[in-house]
Amino acid sequence: MKVIFKSSFAKDLRKIKERRLRSRVKAVIEQVEQAESFQEITRVKPMKGFPGYFRIRVGDYRLGFSFHNNTIILIRFLHRKEIYRYFP
Repeated sequence: MKVIFKSSFAKDLRKIKERRLRSRVKAVIEQVEQAESFQEITRVKPMKGFPGYFRIRVGDYRLGFSFHNNTIILIRFLHRKEIYRYFP
């Protein structure tokens, strides 16, 4: 599956200092890249009120993304208290 990183996602990742959390995010990104269909990605939940936008839980953080034409667009990676304020 094709994965596109938005600049806001890269900026959010640069702010994360915990190595353990970074490795967990890397594992999730690799899983998304290796998936051949959207149904193969685990722990995905739709964002309520925003059709076409989804989230994956990574500890106390959430990875916000959208899915269009077999392409995943990684948009934000924020703490669970902030993701609903700044995403989408």
